[in-house]
Amino acid sequence: MLIIVTYDVSTETPEGRRRLRRVAKICERTGQRVQYSVFECKVDLMRYEQLERELLDIIDEKEDNLRLYRITEPVDLHVKEHGRFRAVDFENTLIV
Repeated sequence: MLIIVTYDVSTETPEGRRRLRRVAKICERTGQRVQYSVFECKVDLMRYEQLERELLDIIDEKEDNLRLYRITEPVDLHVKEHGRFRAVDFENTLIV
């Protein structure tokens, strides 16, 4: 499944900046960054639930915001891209 992870972490304190870095690192391991605090992730249900738990363990729900969106299939009908950025197509062969 395709999910979109968005977050807004308060960086007014050193602890907040540390939370922001930790959240970003987890998201970078799971998907691709499409905006500063927005990631597209292709995961199965088990990884989705694990990711959500990991992120909830980090954020401060009184100061931060975390949103996870599940994009329904077929993705091609629900996702439109405009502008310069193009998402990586993980279904096809990647050539480096």
